[in-house]
Amino acid sequence: MDEALLSSLNEAQRQAVLHFQGPALVVAGAGSGKTRTVVHRVAYLIAHRGVFPTEILAVTFTNKATEEMRERLKGMVKGAGEVWVSTFHAAALRILRVYGERVGLKPGFVVYDEDDQTALLKEVLKELGLSAKPGPIKSLLDRAKNRGEAPEALLSELPEYYAGLSRGRLLDVLRRYQEALAAQGALDFGDILLYALRLLEEDQEVLKRVRKRARFIHVDEYQDTNPVQYRFTKLLAGGEANLMAVGDPDQGIYSFRAADIKNILQFTEDFPGARVYRLEENYRSTEAILRFANAVIVRNALRLEKTLRPVKGGGEPVRLFRARDAREEARFVAEEILRLGPPFDRFAVLYRTNAQSRLLEQALASRGVGARVVGGVGFFERAEVKDLLAYARLALNPLDSVSLKRILNTPPRGIGPATVEKVARLAQEKGLPLFEALKEAEGVLPRPEPVRHFVALMEELMDLAFGPAEAFFRHLLLATDYPAYLKEAYPEDHEDRLENVEELLRAAKEAESLMEFLDKVALTARAEEPGEAEGKVSLMTLHNAKGLEFPVVFLVGVEEGLLPHRNSLNTLEGLEEERRLFYVGVTRAQERLYLSYAEEREVYGRTEASRPSRFLEEVGEGLYQVYDPYRNPGPIPPPHRPKPGAYKGGEKVVHPRFGPGVVVAAAGDEVTVHFEGVGLKRLSLKYADLRPA
Repeated sequence: MDEALLSSLNEAQRQAVLHFQGPALVVAGAGSGKTRTVVHRVAYLIAHRGVFPTEILAVTFTNKATEEMRERLKGMVKGAGEVWVSTFHAAALRILRVYGERVGLKPGFVVYDEDDQTALLKEVLKELGLSAKPGPIKSLLDRAKNRGEAPEALLSELPEYYAGLSRGRLLDVLRRYQEALAAQGALDFGDILLYALRLLEEDQEVLKRVRKRARFIHVDEYQDTNPVQYRFTKLLAGGEANLMAVGDPDQGIYSFRAADIKNILQFTEDFPGARVYRLEENYRSTEAILRFANAVIVRNALRLEKTLRPVKGGGEPVRLFRARDAREEARFVAEEILRLGPPFDRFAVLYRTNAQSRLLEQALASRGVGARVVGGVGFFERAEVKDLLAYARLALNPLDSVSLKRILNTPPRGIGPATVEKVARLAQEKGLPLFEALKEAEGVLPRPEPVRHFVALMEELMDLAFGPAEAFFRHLLLATDYPAYLKEAYPEDHEDRLENVEELLRAAKEAESLMEFLDKVALTARAEEPGEAEGKVSLMTLHNAKGLEFPVVFLVGVEEGLLPHRNSLNTLEGLEEERRLFYVGVTRAQERLYLSYAEEREVYGRTEASRPSRFLEEVGEGLYQVYDPYRNPGPIPPPHRPKPGAYKGGEKVVHPRFGPGVVVAAAGDEVTVHFEGVGLKRLSLKYADLRPA
């Protein structure tokens, strides 16, 4: 036994590495060194168990993880470069390149990316004489193929009209799309695994050959496998079942991508006799952070028992900041980052929804702190935000042809490329701006009504352009029915997009005029940032934070309706996934963890009182410290919590934010209080910190 391969491992890692034949499940907690364990196990199989490198397959979920594993294996043991390290899709594609003709694929078949897929759908819609948007149809195709089902099998789950098409017409599009793919010798991304799975299920000779190349299989992030990846893995493992699945059900957060957490929870049922190894020593976070994390996740029923134990002792307490509103929350984050000082790339700010990034981006930019939005685009670069800003720019400046072209047929109003081409030709012939040419185009267009309606809409908006910015956008949303367009065009994430629209309205409310608002947007987008040496603060959703780690993490918006998200409260599975999402965010922090919530937040145009997340209550106050360095030096005590029934009405009280007030009504856990200079506020006794005056 080569101690060099084992000496750097802890006892649990060592036991997993020494596992030889038969199925094994490695339950690897956050920061527990799972990649190290897999890499050492592969090297050990080669160096001490006589397994050929060409008999080992290691499957990861991202190209980045694949490259990292390959790099770690290099130099550890002779021949490690021949180990098959791959993503699921790359492994399936490799199989199809060799044996694809057996399932009807042409030699040299191509794989279409998302843009190619969208372009083909547009061609199909045009061919069938339909004006639907390809986005929702593409989402339907992706969802079906991830689940391993024919797209038409999902029709029963859809409304009668989906993407503006009846079920019959939608079925025509789906069938014609697959025919067009086949005719062009192409697969889309979802087809890769489906074709490979079909090949292995139908052709025993090919299955035998591939199994020989993958006698010992390792699958990372097993909790994130979807039904097709699960079937693919189980088929390859076969009767020998030399499969080591590595993952953590506590970090299963991708059900929206068809990931099924039951795959890892039921591993020992799928593979009787499987050995289970638990990696519980955490090398990432301090004891204070891990105590909090363990208290969060222990509430979940759908999990495999484990408790993270810190290698690092002690550490700064987990701190909770109670903000008056989302603006103060963003200001706190920016000020605390400045107080702790550069390098700024050691900081990450995590949030549940993309819309939350806007105030954070602005708060950091206004203080000269560089920020980058990870796994997404900046708030003002998002498609729905850019659409609405284009309307505003055109309303203020009818010469802006770039903005005009962006929104001429958004939402769809029957103005196609041929119409735009005719109008552009007319503009050139007469030397007119494009918008003026639209007004004169009736004579050259076979169907002038859509253009006439657009011109009338823009002239209406031009009259409103010199009034309040918020009123302009609200009128625009009503006049175009833009929210309905988002719901139809982006069925998978329309709620996030609608939240971005609401966030834009909130931002507009703060400006005196539309012009002032657009100027502010331009300055925010082009804010001067510090040099690369200082780094940038990372801003990202909790979903995009998976797999990353930072010395200092701010997790904002820890309140009911956001985390857990309001759309996830109807089922146990939904609520538990939200708790896992919170757990993932907490376990990104290495040294310091800040949590924050706002006592009130605007929701769909209305300011509403917010409650701290139930996850905070579940953890208990002993594991975090309420923190407010800008109003009181040092930590402040937890809120005073009168019991329901403590107030009847008429009592004088004091609130830490709103000051003195009088209780005007009380019902159960809630009271309505009139505060001087603030007005009426409905508050929860559980969280409001009301005290007798």
